[in-house]
Amino acid sequence: MKRLSSLFVMLLFISGCTTTPSEISKGQLVDCSSLSVNSTTAGTQLDCLDGSTGIVIEALRGPAIVNVWGSWCGPCQDEIPLFVDFYRKAKDKLVLLGVDVEEAQISDGRHFVETRGITWPNLYDPDGRTASSLGMGVPITYFVDAKGLTVYKKIGVITSVEELEELTQKYLGISI
Repeated sequence: MKRLSSLFVMLLFISGCTTTPSEISKGQLVDCSSLSVNSTTAGTQLDCLDGSTGIVIEALRGPAIVNVWGSWCGPCQDEIPLFVDFYRKAKDKLVLLGVDVEEAQISDGRHFVETRGITWPNLYDPDGRTASSLGMGVPITYFVDAKGLTVYKKIGVITSVEELEELTQKYLGISI
């Protein structure tokens, strides 16, 4: 009986250390009308994931962080909770923009946004067209200054909120 109660306590402890879908905040599809762009810049036009008018990705003005992801990408799934936490603190200081690439269906990206707590605008690139213009893979994160220049490109997964904060300070001059 003592072993059984010890096992029960251990299982109770372990179950408290996991995140269940009910604990993940709901995301929402956000239109892209709030994004600041240079209207004279030519480039690749991407639609907004919510179905509204998108932007020419190369025309984005910052300060901004552009995170390129796919719902099918394991490392992307791992880093999204970090971006959710970061955005809660940073949303009044900069733009966060996602670019969903190479989804089998747009509904896959929309479902990912709605179930992962994502509350910032996301563009939709079903064919990976931007790969040639920006040299994208996933995950990859770009830091864009106020003039629209990419000042840093982080290839690979972001591993902590602190890393995002440090990169934001270093490359965009913004303390979070």
